[in-house]
Amino acid sequence: MTEPQVGRQPVRVFLVDDHALFRAGVRTELDSITDEVHVVGEAGSVAEAVTGIAHHKPDVVLLDVHMPDGGGAEVLRRVRPEYPEVVFLALSVSDAAEDVIAVIRAGARGYVTKTISSQELVRAVRRVSDGDAVFSPRLAGFVLDAFSERPGAAPISDPELDLLTPRERDVLRLLARGYAYKEIASELFISVKTVETHVSSVLRKTQLSNRYELSRWASDRRLV
Repeated sequence: MTEPQVGRQPVRVFLVDDHALFRAGVRTELDSITDEVHVVGEAGSVAEAVTGIAHHKPDVVLLDVHMPDGGGAEVLRRVRPEYPEVVFLALSVSDAAEDVIAVIRAGARGYVTKTISSQELVRAVRRVSDGDAVFSPRLAGFVLDAFSERPGAAPISDPELDLLTPRERDVLRLLARGYAYKEIASELFISVKTVETHVSSVLRKTQLSNRYELSRWASDRRLV
């Protein structure tokens, strides 16, 4: 376990994710590898997050992007006006441009994906607490595009893509990367039957006929 820097207090962290198993894993990892951060609480929904953040007043909130009752942007909308000193770092399975841009526009200080290592996550938490902006490498370009006015900047909305729910986008993204249904189910903590239901819904909404067409469609929209 690494020691905190002399004269510096541990960063007080609050976890927001709708998967209890994931929250438990993050808490265990952070508590076991370093004294630089201290997990003070956690929540599995927007409502729980709003209440918990108000109670604990953490330094940094690790925030999931997609949750059943509104997601990270909704937490930001409800919390930031009351507690502007709290810093938010998105931690999500999604690396889609529209998700990154939405949560940054809502006020998050950074965005990292769940492929990040424990040590990298500690550094990211410390950096956003110190006032830096932190992004997983390929995601920074999305933000630069969205906030630039240069010709050719990536669009931040797509009418066809907007037909899909956040979970359908997650399934589509993994499907387009070549994941089998069982692997998608494991990655997203859902059943194989639920994956099949989402894929059927995406096929219907996009009016496509198979996963190969879906993969090309997703690639054209920079989801992969």
